[in-house]
Amino acid sequence: MNVASLNFHSWRGYLELMRPANIVTAWADILVGFAASGSGIIFAQLINGEASFTILIPLAWLLLATTGLYGGGVVFNDVFDAELDAKERPNRAIPSGRVSRENATLLGSILFAIGVIAAFQVSLVSGAIAIFITLSCLLYNSIAKHHPFFGPLNMGLCRGSNLLLGVSAVPAMIGERWYLALIPVIYIAAITAISQGEVHGGKKITGVLALLLIAIVLTAVLALGLLRDYAAIAALPFAVVLAIRVLPNFIKAAREPVAENIRTAVKIGVLSLIVLDATIASGFAGLYYGLFVLILLPFSVKLAKVFAVT
Repeated sequence: MNVASLNFHSWRGYLELMRPANIVTAWADILVGFAASGSGIIFAQLINGEASFTILIPLAWLLLATTGLYGGGVVFNDVFDAELDAKERPNRAIPSGRVSRENATLLGSILFAIGVIAAFQVSLVSGAIAIFITLSCLLYNSIAKHHPFFGPLNMGLCRGSNLLLGVSAVPAMIGERWYLALIPVIYIAAITAISQGEVHGGKKITGVLALLLIAIVLTAVLALGLLRDYAAIAALPFAVVLAIRVLPNFIKAAREPVAENIRTAVKIGVLSLIVLDATIASGFAGLYYGLFVLILLPFSVKLAKVFAVT
């Protein structure tokens, strides 16, 4: 990759491949996992002057790890889809010629390496999860995405594992909080399922199924209140915001599964991952921590206006 020869459009092409707005949503996964590990109390300690910022070092490594892992995953999405995109989405970075397929492959590989190395700085468990995410992303991009069932499931597993990557800040908590991964698995499965029609339109049955999965997610988030250390009351305001943002768009896409409605539902659904994460995080670490996670939303929305989400 000859850096000296790259102009502004080339750099923009590389950034487009990485989907910056989506990477911000991956940070939110890490923050909610961090809260679920019991580390959310750290923020209260910092505010009260009872702890040093050095205790946030594992969180910093995990945020870097997810940046590399998610970035690498979406870059390879376009690498594997280069020929199809040349027909359906010629404006994307690779088919438009702004980034070569070879350079995109190199970029994706570097990002994956950064993600795995950063995760191992936290623990062996974190590193193992990062390797699993890397392999899952490659499986999805190369094979699974073309299957109507295993594609959405595979993508959901990537997101669920990303949340567990955040929990791995305290490796011993993985065994206690593994079930939280099921929530993003179902949520992303819904988005991935409906996204299969974002180019040519989809089927009503797919939209109805995706809507059902979203309803299950909302129910599950509030049902977490049955846990001894989860405050559903703190999570409720965020859950309401999530429902208001997501449900109307998915209902519209289910009723009229044309490409435009589906793309809108997918975009809102992806960005609303931050709201979902804020909902869960507030239940484990309190209202203020949830608001801290939610701050990422306007940042992601702003980036989404500059760089494509899907």
